[in-house]
Amino acid sequence: MPVRPPDETEVAALAASYGMKPTAEEVAAYTPIVAAFLSSYDAVEELYAGIAPQAPADRPSTRPAEADNPLGAWYVTTEIRGAAGGPLAGRTVAVKDNVEVAGVPMMNGSHTVEGFVPRQDATVVTRLLEAGATITGKSVCEDLCFSGGSHTSVTGPVRNPWDPARTTGGSSSGSAALVASGVVDLAVGGDQGGSIRMPAAFSGIVGHKPTHGLVPYTGAFPIELTLDHLGPMTRTVADAALMLDVLAGRDGDDPRQPADVVPEQYAAALGGDVAGLRVGVVAQGFGWAELSEPGVDDTVRAAAGRLRELGIEVVDVDLPWHRHALHVWNVIATDGATVQMIEGNGYGWNYEGRYDPELVAHYGRQRREVVDRWSPTVTAVALAGRWSYEREQTRHYAMAQNLATEVRRQYDAALADVDLLVMPTVPMVAPEIPAPDDPVETRVARALEMIVNCAPFDVSGHPATSVPAGLSQGLPVGMMLVGRRFEDTTPLRVAHAFEQLVGGFPPPPAR
Repeated sequence: MPVRPPDETEVAALAASYGMKPTAEEVAAYTPIVAAFLSSYDAVEELYAGIAPQAPADRPSTRPAEADNPLGAWYVTTEIRGAAGGPLAGRTVAVKDNVEVAGVPMMNGSHTVEGFVPRQDATVVTRLLEAGATITGKSVCEDLCFSGGSHTSVTGPVRNPWDPARTTGGSSSGSAALVASGVVDLAVGGDQGGSIRMPAAFSGIVGHKPTHGLVPYTGAFPIELTLDHLGPMTRTVADAALMLDVLAGRDGDDPRQPADVVPEQYAAALGGDVAGLRVGVVAQGFGWAELSEPGVDDTVRAAAGRLRELGIEVVDVDLPWHRHALHVWNVIATDGATVQMIEGNGYGWNYEGRYDPELVAHYGRQRREVVDRWSPTVTAVALAGRWSYEREQTRHYAMAQNLATEVRRQYDAALADVDLLVMPTVPMVAPEIPAPDDPVETRVARALEMIVNCAPFDVSGHPATSVPAGLSQGLPVGMMLVGRRFEDTTPLRVAHAFEQLVGGFPPPPAR
């Protein structure tokens, strides 16, 4: 569609939006100049049409009936069979609905994406299919993925298989519920503030947030370039490692990935002797005022103590920057999401990589029409971020990104003395799902209160595995193991050894 150039009245309005006060003669002069600039936009659109992908026509999907979707975890179901053989042959996978599966509707939990059908598979989807997996559907995620609860998707709440009145956690809520309930073997999750690990902890499964840049994010809806992660959600550590073997490595299209990324052999590393490793229990990961539940803290300390039975040395670690890091994340996530995800129509600008112009256009048009239907968390981020942008020139984002280097250095320094850091994944067991008519303050609290231990490692980029540590009040408790960057094998090895030590992780009770 040709770009209509502005007339003189519109050029004057554009100038006024910058605070300019051009004369009538200047406006008249600039109007044809602007039109000349915009003529290249038409040329680019015509050129792009020659390389634009076309969505496959042979991937039908269905919105499941409520009776077939009791946890509210599916957005759509499908059946896309991968290669005849491969490491994931015969395994079923749910793909979080912020990740593009060509020809299958994508909603990202939000009215702003509703109705969009991608034309290309995300890199992780291509790799899963090449490894023999069968993709059986898109799992519900939270509204634009900005919630650690499971109540903000416009399709309705995702219910915890352990207690349907409680949250599954988010934003990879559907992925967690489907894996925990045994509906699928594996799931793709996404993590910008804990959204793989938190629902894994609440649902009693394994969630691994890889080192930032290890798994390509290409083809997934972004929140913030420096925080975006994709990773596996599974019932066992062995499956998480196997899935990471398939997902990891450069694709050449994602600027989040360093040029020298070389994946380890994750599945092959499991089962070896972990004796002699040294694990640090981070004091600041426990005892969060008004958040931490004694039963959760005690369960994780007890689980960490059991690592000694494996010959692992367990020591206490004091790391004050763990508490500071949450503030750094808050600023990066608020300003970064506002500029990239909201003002930047999802993808933002100024980096080399693969964009999705169709998604940018669909989202950009639609968000202006449905802005009043955002979840309270997205609304709060948009309001705070716009205030920062207009009044503070996003200078705090610049400070926070500089501080991110110090956050990383502090964790690196701690990990020079120990091989892993340990703490609760989330400070509480799954709370009850808030009602739609609960106060905004309650719905925001239920969406963000659980991020305190997870979000700092999205800033630092360190790999982190959440594994079930036991039960409190009859509900799952997650233990998080954090390793050195690009040494994802270490948390996975210890998580696997712990899983074997305790005899595996229990499923939810039959209902």
